[in-house]
Amino acid sequence: MATIPEQVSQAWEKREGPIVLATVDGDGTPNAIWATCVALYGKDRVVIADNYFDKTRRNLQAGCRGAVLFITGDGKAYQLKGRLEYHQTGPVFEDMKRWNPPSHPGHAAAALVVDEVYTGATRLLP
Repeated sequence: MATIPEQVSQAWEKREGPIVLATVDGDGTPNAIWATCVALYGKDRVVIADNYFDKTRRNLQAGCRGAVLFITGDGKAYQLKGRLEYHQTGPVFEDMKRWNPPSHPGHAAAALVVDEVYTGATRLLP
């Protein structure tokens, strides 16, 4: 399990707009969604609230890897890749329920356990 570099944690605080969450199904077909209900969890995970997932939920439950893409106000893009977890109970789920707006259902918390990080073509991790 890798630690998200401080540079990326700081950039996360300056992100603008929604993030992109990319998953893949068992046949290798990619799926990408916009997500706004997101947060860092600890030093190694990005959590996305499952408010209205469909294909994404199926991909997560099948145990896929994925990626999160975000951009900062100054136009710098970051991509984080790793294994995806799907939490319907436990600490990650409870944390998501604290910050997810009460107007959204918060069915579960998708957690990207980061093991690769890029900004543009530059690899920051590992």
